[in-house]
Amino acid sequence: MRVQIMGAGALGCLYGYIIHKAGYEVVFVARGKQFEALKRGLKVTGLVEDFVRVNVANKPCDAEMTFVTVKSYDTEYVARTLRNVDCGIVVSLQNGIGNEEVLSKYLERVLGGVTTYASNLVNYGCIEFAGVGETFVGRMDGEVDEDVLKVVKILRSSGIKAEAVEDIVKRKWIKAVINSVINPITALLKIRNGVILEVDELWRLALSVLREGEAVLRAMGFDVELKDVLKDVLVKTAKNKSSMLQDVERGKKTEIDFINGAIVKKAEELGIDTPYNKALLSLIKGLEVLRTTLKHLNEL
Repeated sequence: MRVQIMGAGALGCLYGYIIHKAGYEVVFVARGKQFEALKRGLKVTGLVEDFVRVNVANKPCDAEMTFVTVKSYDTEYVARTLRNVDCGIVVSLQNGIGNEEVLSKYLERVLGGVTTYASNLVNYGCIEFAGVGETFVGRMDGEVDEDVLKVVKILRSSGIKAEAVEDIVKRKWIKAVINSVINPITALLKIRNGVILEVDELWRLALSVLREGEAVLRAMGFDVELKDVLKDVLVKTAKNKSSMLQDVERGKKTEIDFINGAIVKKAEELGIDTPYNKALLSLIKGLEVLRTTLKHLNEL
């Protein structure tokens, strides 16, 4: 059984590491400095202290199972490259909305996934295993077929808490709403997740953003009440850096268009106003523009 990790960043390396340690053949597909670092090996800190030699490639290969963990804005490029190989079952463990639809334009056997496992990229070739969570896998049409069960079996046999579900679309949207609260606030203020609960002003802001997301999900037909879910996530990941904060710190593009942007777009389709989400969307995109401008000025 060969498992391929498309996008060997923080989360991809964590999943690849766990599956590799279970005895499966794992290929980490990376590029640039991460590719060069992983050729020397993968260091894991945090909940586990380890160093392992890994199989790393800079392009996709044939595999029975492929986990896609790239940033959402790279999904189309990855889908185009994967169609040139036999990539087997394709599981998106990405943040944001719409990745499975993009992958399905080019590939067969695409599944959706949601995970609450936490990982931070400490440096090239080094990750921090920051939290054990749960992983849910399902088809976007709700059917629990052999592919879904096979993926869950591999994850469970590797020691990952995994469950096959019929409501993966709902779970993807719920995660997007939770991320729409945590990610931009932590990225803008450069704080760890738990600070949102500690500061009254930030908690009130978080609830305002959350209510907009809840309104969108209810209009979509999902019966949700997410205040306790948000609080639970913040408590369990209190010391964790959100993926968006990690992106900002590393000077990388964020996934804001696929999180708050997706909520704003869906809200407009449904006739719902989302001023808080729009504000956070504008602030993060403004931050990206300013960062690019300042970098350009510094290079002059």
